[in-house]
Amino acid sequence: PEWAAYPADLREFDQAEALIDQIVARFGTLDILVNNAGGSPPSDTSNVSANFSQKIVAVNLFTAMWCSQVANRHMQKQINGGAIINIGSVSAVRPAPTVAAYGAAKAGLVNYTQTTGQEWLPKVRVNLVTVGMVRTELAHLHYGDEEGVRRTGSQIPIGRLAESTEIGDVCVFLASPLAAYVSGASIEAHGGGDWPPFLDTPFRNTGR
Repeated sequence: PEWAAYPADLREFDQAEALIDQIVARFGTLDILVNNAGGSPPSDTSNVSANFSQKIVAVNLFTAMWCSQVANRHMQKQINGGAIINIGSVSAVRPAPTVAAYGAAKAGLVNYTQTTGQEWLPKVRVNLVTVGMVRTELAHLHYGDEEGVRRTGSQIPIGRLAESTEIGDVCVFLASPLAAYVSGASIEAHGGGDWPPFLDTPFRNTGR
């Protein structure tokens, strides 16, 4: 299938607007938007600079807001509307030590999804995927070497980190007609969430 790549700093509204406009000009319509820009290196919340926190909030919240706003403008004019999918994080709904600004930004994205998921209906559906720990090319920054990744995954009820393609599968569902009545919602793709620490090991999956 035809594809194209465009460089842009999505933290800047003008660049986000130009990106979306270029895509519509080339392909004619914009049916699906997945807001996947994000992330944060670990930092000391007590001593982190204001500039650092502003950049983390910008990349994890403002990029989605800017792209969604412009995408909605085009989708509202289309006969079949469109679907917007925001990539959230479990850090939005639980403590996020060493990534406080990231967690705060993702919490804001939850509300933004719920709000636009109502406001932009019936033409445009907006949903969020609450993502847990994922094996990516940057996993070593948080989990260490392969043994660290394995041990981290063993603490998740499903027994491993997610693969990025599995998160993509959830996005495909939310963008499809199968989710035609779903908007303003969050799907948790976190492998069962956090294993309660008070449970004894005999209750856990002994096969891991």
